Amino acid sequence: MVTDATPDEERIVGEHVRYLLALKERGILIIAGRTQESVGTFGLTVFEADDEARAREVMEQDPGVRAGLFAASLHPYAVTVARDGLEDR
Repeated sequence: MVTDATPDEERIVGEHVRYLLALKERGILIIAGRTQESVGTFGLTVFEADDEARAREVMEQDPGVRAGLFAASLHPYAVTVARDGLEDR
């Protein structure tokens, strides 16, 4: 995560947030945020994709990832239990 961001890093973070909002508007993003520890915090983005290739494309198109500001890794995920409204789609 970025601390004491330079103006260029602030711009990239803004692009990252706009990218996430666009994914939300398109119905792709499920949830995104970051942990709140003072040391070792990291972000997590959960989204839907038809297959691994599309998931990787979504991840790699993130402006923060493209700029090398954020490291990213892809992990397929399946919901076992969810509160009402988050059922299997």
